[in-house]
Amino acid sequence: MYENQKWLGLMIGNSRLHFGYFVGAKLQNTWDNHHLQEKVIKPNIIEEMEELLKSILETENINFNYGMPLLIASVVPEQTALWQTYPESDMITLDKLPLQELYPTLGIDRALAVLGAGTNLGWPILVIDAGTAITFTGADVQKKIMGGAILPGLRLQLSSLAKGTAMLPSIDIPVDLPPRWAKQTSTAIQSGVIYTVLAGMKNYVVSWLEEFPDSKIVLTGGDRPILSSHFTTLFPELAATLIDAPDVIFWGMSKMWQQILN
Repeated sequence: MYENQKWLGLMIGNSRLHFGYFVGAKLQNTWDNHHLQEKVIKPNIIEEMEELLKSILETENINFNYGMPLLIASVVPEQTALWQTYPESDMITLDKLPLQELYPTLGIDRALAVLGAGTNLGWPILVIDAGTAITFTGADVQKKIMGGAILPGLRLQLSSLAKGTAMLPSIDIPVDLPPRWAKQTSTAIQSGVIYTVLAGMKNYVVSWLEEFPDSKIVLTGGDRPILSSHFTTLFPELAATLIDAPDVIFWGMSKMWQQILN
């Protein structure tokens, strides 16, 4: 692996594959793709993967070099097993991260996001990831993981009511902030989910800043734009302290790449 090597980072998330294209330590481009299906497993699986990567990269106007290194982090064991067969792959695991007090069940996505955010923006750091799950993960100035919290993401909360009840409908995330005191079932569901998530988010941010007043706070994840918009409407002063950073996990991968080189 060389300083100006072209390589790919792959974060296997709960819902999607998240790819980053790098030249050396510099992130050039990112995109998402669906999980691989188990039927991909064939005697020529490596060729299948190379062709898949080639087609993805061509869509992004990037030339694929066969044997291009692939740095992988994953929270989905079944997908991990597929991608680990790629010959030029290397796995990022918790024990390799330059962070303190990592615990065995901490998701590698959360740890990489904290590493990336802290490395690029400074320590202490709090990362709020609004994805399939909404997570809060903080680290202090010694790069020690202080802990965090996990709750179902916006889509997961909204869909769970439809799946778990006989009469409640499946509802989309509202683009506009719904009325707090709704007079329709659909908007009542939106109200219940959105306002409680935003109130909880405020609670965690305030609590963190009380302990670490000089900390940066980062917002990332696929539902980041809509969550940020609604949070800004309700809590504009607090929202002004949040840093929009969709690529923090890849920042963390970049740090790990540099660590591998050294």
